[in-house]
Amino acid sequence: MKIYLVAGEISGDILGGNLIPALKARWPNAEFRGLGGDQMQAQGLTSLYPLETLSVMGLVEVLKHLPQLIRVRRHLLRDALEWGADLMIGIDAPDFNLGLEHRLRKQGIKTVHYVSPSVWAWRQGRIKGIRKSTDLMLALLPFEATFYHQHQMPVAFIGHPTADKVPLQPDRAAARQAFGLDEQALVIGLLPGSRGSEISRLGPLFLQTAQALKKLYPHAVFLLPAASSRRHDELTLLLQEYPIADLQLIQGQSDKVMQAATVCLMNSGTSTLEGMFCKTPMVVSYKMAPFSWWLLKRLIKIKWASLPNLLANKPLVTECLQQDATVEKLVPALQQLLDHPDALQAQTEAFLEMHQQLRRNASAEAVKAIDQLLNGTLVNPTRP
Repeated sequence: MKIYLVAGEISGDILGGNLIPALKARWPNAEFRGLGGDQMQAQGLTSLYPLETLSVMGLVEVLKHLPQLIRVRRHLLRDALEWGADLMIGIDAPDFNLGLEHRLRKQGIKTVHYVSPSVWAWRQGRIKGIRKSTDLMLALLPFEATFYHQHQMPVAFIGHPTADKVPLQPDRAAARQAFGLDEQALVIGLLPGSRGSEISRLGPLFLQTAQALKKLYPHAVFLLPAASSRRHDELTLLLQEYPIADLQLIQGQSDKVMQAATVCLMNSGTSTLEGMFCKTPMVVSYKMAPFSWWLLKRLIKIKWASLPNLLANKPLVTECLQQDATVEKLVPALQQLLDHPDALQAQTEAFLEMHQQLRRNASAEAVKAIDQLLNGTLVNPTRP
């Protein structure tokens, strides 16, 4: 059994590093080749390129590196065919992998895509190209599987790998101890994001909101994680303009911040899913350039921005987006949680239920679906 795997980012390398042992358990003599990072290579993958080869963000950057990316994809295509691959698994990186999968599928090789693109949210017409490219989609979230099922695309809902790793009951006391905080303290986490644009747009807003909350809750403690040293420098400058007593600026450790917090104010990205796994009550906010927001509102096909709301299919957490991303909106939303223990408890209980739903031993479920694909028993799309 020869399995070709291609991952393009650190998150994909982690997924691949967990998937390969499960593939070995099913096919002990399997060989692995393609493109991956340290974790996949540690499990036996022969990687033809460094993981960073595909890690290109932004339109200008992609155009700049497009000739190289085309050369890499052609080389991987030729290599997979010459090697005699029986199966190709593309891990995320859809712009790169779906094209490679399409070409290999035309040559008779079974193809699997691990991690759905956000086709359910916008540019839904992409489903036609996905159907031509891959024999099986491995979906991490149930509403993704529902979307593919509706479009007659073979799909398996395998659950989320992070849900498998994070304990159902986080150790909040240990997280607080790590930051030198009392177990009974009122702790408010501030997570404006990991990108520079998010810090510039949400950083001042979040800090102004924290200043207002400090007046209402004088004993509150604030935790502000910086995703990198560069974000740390940017936040340090912002804190000079918006100083807040009893605030810790922390390098990394966003997961511990969420575990330690009584409540979090965070951006609407994937951090909301991590916060859900940490059972952290939250208020979600986001702002972008006015034209980008105008365009996005016309392209987007979903009701909510945060993953907990999408999973619950209802407004479980308050979202203050764009024109509603103001101190005047955020402070009352956070007060609603801080002043009402039942509201905190309702979010926590809902988060636990969704965590359990996503905890399915993703790697084992993925291999089960792949096995069904290969032996011809995956007849109908798998319902979530």
